[in-house]
Amino acid sequence: MSPLQYLGRQLATFLAKPRDRNSHIPTSPYGLLAATLRKGDVVLVEGSSRFASAIKYLTQSTWSHAALYIGDTLGPPPAGEEPRVLVDVDVVEGVRTIPLSAFSGLHTRICRPVGLGEAEVAALIRFMLDRKGITYDLKNIFDLARYFIRTPPMPGSMRRRALALGSGEPTKAICSTLLAQAFASVRYPILPEVELVDARAPGMEHARREILHIRHHSLYAPRDFDVSPFFAVVKPRLEQGFDFRQLEWRAPDDGADAAPLPQGLPEPASSASRLSSQDVPPAA
Repeated sequence: MSPLQYLGRQLATFLAKPRDRNSHIPTSPYGLLAATLRKGDVVLVEGSSRFASAIKYLTQSTWSHAALYIGDTLGPPPAGEEPRVLVDVDVVEGVRTIPLSAFSGLHTRICRPVGLGEAEVAALIRFMLDRKGITYDLKNIFDLARYFIRTPPMPGSMRRRALALGSGEPTKAICSTLLAQAFASVRYPILPEVELVDARAPGMEHARREILHIRHHSLYAPRDFDVSPFFAVVKPRLEQGFDFRQLEWRAPDDGADAAPLPQGLPEPASSASRLSSQDVPPAA
């Protein structure tokens, strides 16, 4: 390993290290998340590292990381190990498989591609797994050092391209480019460029059709799966059944005036119980 590569690895490890946060806001408990995921789903994560802070700022988004859910594709895990059900790209380790617990306690979102068949999902997963173990050249210190500035001063129009600046090697490990390539391999759109062309037909004065162009994978970021019109946002609490009438709320403080319920609505399930902040389910 050359001195620059060694320095790059040390720098990447420092930048990727999670930092303490004031609060963790997992909107879905681990069990609900695991029960809801399907093969081919993209899991978005709100990270807390210096990398994550810069990516969230540059993309003006909650999400800094993305992984592909592969379910039981790898079969039963070795004794004493958790099943590795996600493929993601780490700036230090490269393409890897990880258990779902790697994202425990973090804010996540499920983005589900709509209409993919079993063969297409299998091809998507195979694309990712075939690249397992690939690591990235970390000798371009400039690509890494710029992430020390979590909110670099630059116009909004330039923020997205700032992610693809430099050699592109560390960028590959940050910007969901492998996921973008995987979906492109099965011709599934994320946020393609749309070209409108005239398509006049008999009896129609004005008609247009859309021609989709796949954008370069280096320009994709985790937020694109969230805002894509071709991915459904799946919320585990709603998918697994939700009835707001079954929620338990903290009783009003003694002496405080409680707002009356509208007529015709049932009383809360347990208006007398006092729950700790950990027991109150977060909003879906």
